[in-house]
Amino acid sequence: MNNLVEIKTYVSAVRKASRFLRSRAPRFKPEIAIILGSGLAGAVPEMKNSLVIPYAQIPHFPRPTVAGHAGKLILGRCGGKNLAVMQGRFHYYEGHSMETIALPVRALEYWGLKTLIVTAAVGSMREKINPGDFVAVTDHINFMGRNPLRAFHEEEFGAMFPDLTNAYDARLRRLAIAACRKRRAPVHEGVYVAVGGPSYETAAEIRAFRAMGGDVVGMSVVPEVIVARQMGLSVMALAWISNRASGMKGATLSHPDVLELGQKVSRNLRVVLQDVVAAA
Repeated sequence: MNNLVEIKTYVSAVRKASRFLRSRAPRFKPEIAIILGSGLAGAVPEMKNSLVIPYAQIPHFPRPTVAGHAGKLILGRCGGKNLAVMQGRFHYYEGHSMETIALPVRALEYWGLKTLIVTAAVGSMREKINPGDFVAVTDHINFMGRNPLRAFHEEEFGAMFPDLTNAYDARLRRLAIAACRKRRAPVHEGVYVAVGGPSYETAAEIRAFRAMGGDVVGMSVVPEVIVARQMGLSVMALAWISNRASGMKGATLSHPDVLELGQKVSRNLRVVLQDVVAAA
């Protein structure tokens, strides 16, 4: 299959997914979408008139294979806005292509989406940023080795060379910080380093990332953000600290531990997200 055929097939898949969602909720058009990361299934904001659509029903949506990712799209009203919540995301380390990871964001944008809020579990590379804290992302460093825009350019998606200078919207970030402080949830600002995973990073890698200006490290976020910015969406990323990174004092690297702490963090994140959506 040549690349032109692949692009046409991909665009068709995005359109088909978007058409299906319109058919399931014909009077609904999402204004804001939230992608919930690992352990955050309980962080879905309070919503009115909600509709739950399993990913398995949506054409061309992949299915999460990681524990802690429910695989549901939830639609409803929150804070006076039409909100779509992805309860579970897709990762490069699961074997999904970057184009597949990008497809849900593209389908939602075709449906009318304007603002994307991304959450994720991350490791802290700074002593002052502790497990359970939140980090409002200011910028990222992509060490995943791939870019979701590579070889899949289509004019209707946006520019081939999108400007990522201000990838993370400053106004939305201020809203997130204010919401965290209102709820007395510890919050910081920081740079997200994205790696491919699924193995945790080595101590030497963490030292290198820290020297380059990274504050937290994770295995997601960046693909969705790049695609969202190409399509003109406003983006905010709010990460939660699941562990201290390799080589740091008190580091524990265990996915079950991430999920356990995520259940506790979800209670705070739920109300923080409600505040952000209402104010956005």
